[in-house]
Amino acid sequence: IEPTSGWISESVKVSYKPQYIRADMEGTVEDLFAIAEVEKCSYFDSELKRPLELDPLLRKDVEKLSGGELQRVAIALALMKDAYIYLIDEPSAYLDSNQRMEAARTIRRVMEKSGRSALIVDHDVYFIDLVSDSIMVFTGEPSVQGIGSGPYGLREGMNRFLRDVDVTFRRDQDSKRPRINKRGSGKDREQRGKGEYYYG
Repeated sequence: IEPTSGWISESVKVSYKPQYIRADMEGTVEDLFAIAEVEKCSYFDSELKRPLELDPLLRKDVEKLSGGELQRVAIALALMKDAYIYLIDEPSAYLDSNQRMEAARTIRRVMEKSGRSALIVDHDVYFIDLVSDSIMVFTGEPSVQGIGSGPYGLREGMNRFLRDVDVTFRRDQDSKRPRINKRGSGKDREQRGKGEYYYG
């Protein structure tokens, strides 16, 4: 695809996990890894197989994987590739809340260990909270026009986003997960007063 402006070096290696993934191959997950020609990297067992719970999936037929199982395999495939940048679209889709946390932590650890960067698109605020160092905020009209701003640090970016959607978040004292404040509650009014829409 030709860029609208600028240039892209032919030598840049990109690993891409698309938003929509399909189980359209015959064979096992292990066969899929072999066909994709990705070497099991040195950190496969510790950083991918264990946290993404891939071991029970290796001998399963790809066509019989559930949406969440397929998502975990797709994330692993993307992270196993040696690339300069990782483009990961909607990695939290089909995953339960614990799997989402593990996927976010896995992506972050792999990026930190490899010294590489990932551009991640997701709609789960907690996932973004766990995986991000910085955020771009998009406004506009869906399917018509999008205007991006940033990147911002995590806190500033989240504050901008939540201000745009007119919602405040607090961190749950027990689970440490984000929770939406009830509009007009004491916590909501307090955070709005400080301009802290995110974990005030």
